[in-house]
Formats: sequence, C-alpha cells, structure tokens
Amino acid sequence: MPTSSASTTDSARSAGGGVQSLERAFDLLERMADAGGEVGLSELSATSGLPLPTIHRLMRTLVVCGYVRQQTNRRYALGPRLIRLGESASRLLGTWARPYLARLVEETGETANMALLDGDEIVYVAQVPSKHSMRMFTEVGRRVLPHSTGVGKALLAGFPDHEVRALLARTGMPAATEKTITTPDGFLAALADVRRAGYAVDDNEQEMGVRCLAVSVPDSPTAAAVSISGPAGRVTESVTERIVPVLQQVAVELSQALADQGTGTPNP
Repeated sequence: MPTSSASTTDSARSAGGGVQSLERAFDLLERMADAGGEVGLSELSATSGLPLPTIHRLMRTLVVCGYVRQQTNRRYALGPRLIRLGESASRLLGTWARPYLARLVEETGETANMALLDGDEIVYVAQVPSKHSMRMFTEVGRRVLPHSTGVGKALLAGFPDHEVRALLARTGMPAATEKTITTPDGFLAALADVRRAGYAVDDNEQEMGVRCLAVSVPDSPTAAAVSISGPAGRVTESVTERIVPVLQQVAVELSQALADQGTGTPNP
C-alpha cells in the first residue's frame, strides 16, 4: 500500500544513516534550549530552515510524549519530562569523567573536579579527592554562582560579554570572600585574561586559603569544565605552569571520550 508523503518524509533515513525525523526532533529541542526554552513555530522555522507543517508535526509528537508543552500563548516550551533525562545524563557524565579526574589527581597531587553550567549556576558533577591529608572537598551536586569560581570563569569565557552581563544581572555578585570579584567590569576583565591564557584561576575567591585552576572541556555537549584545587600554599604560581598543560590535555581527552560516547564508539 502506498504511504503518504508525510510518513515517507518522517521515516526517511538521513545521509548519516539515522532516522531523519528523529534527528530533526532533537535538533528542534536543542534550538529551543538555545533560545531559552520557549519559542514560536515561526522562530523555529526561521532558524532550522524546516517548513512550518513539518515543525508542527514534530512538535505535536513531542507534546504528546511530554518533552514539549504548548503554552497558553501558543508558544512551545521544553517539557518537564526532559528533567529526568537531564539528571540521569549529568550523573553519567560524572561517571565517564572520573577516570580522567583520577589521572589529574595522580599527575598534580590535588583534588580534581568536573562542573557544568546549569542555567545561571555552576553544579559540580564529579570529584576525585587528593591523597594529601590537607585537601579540598566539594560536594558533588553542590551549586555555586559562577563569578567566584575558576570553573565558572573557564565556562563563561566562552560566552559573549553581553550574555555574561545579563547572567550577572540575574544572579548578582555576592562576595564569598574578600577576594571575590564583585563588579561586572572586573569579571569581564578576568574573562579576557582567561581567553588570553587558556585557563582560569580562582585565587582565594570562593574560599580563603584555596586556589583553583580550571579549563573548559572543548566541544562538550553541554558547557563543562575540569579543575584542580588545593591549599594556596601548594597550588602556587610556580606550579601553575606545570599543572595547566596537564589540565588542558585531560580536557581534550575527556572531550574525545564524550564524543565517542555520543557516537557509540568504544573508548580505547
């Protein structure tokens, strides 16, 4: 029996061998996230290049599944069912990162962390502690504002200045210590330093006596950073030159591992 053109389109395989309608649906979800979580069909059509009937059909399916909801103003918003998926993915991300964090601890001697940017906050998703008796602990799941952390600087350095200013306006810039940067201009200057140097420093800004070095994970599916932290007396300027290349190399290898997970390629 002949199929309709709509069903033929939806079941068509993409050039990469996947199901085209699935690829399009996930692309629309990502575009919604990039737009702040709520969009209209015309906006999605303009950014995706897909015709309105195709978008309407895909969004209707996502609404039925609970991954998108339609607002009273007829715009579409990301649905609550995505929250469970995101939480599970974050836990897995931390699990995948642990071997790389363990290597950081072996090579630097300091506590290693992985953190994500979740909305306007930093959330720590994995940690491997240092073997030193004096070491830094950050509870996995802990949330902090990005302006007082090395991982926050490393992550926000990848964003345009106007987006950073908007985030800071929403969160405020409370001082965690006397060293915390508390002005938008001061923080933007610090981000310019991060871009030039290729790494970020938290120098007693989140907790007195603690120094942290951080780098972003390149091409991560979600904004992520890895860091080491320890007593300021150990994480000195002189050891920074030795530690930063290790951080950068591990971040690149973790990025590749995450890409392999996304394609189903086994890690070596």
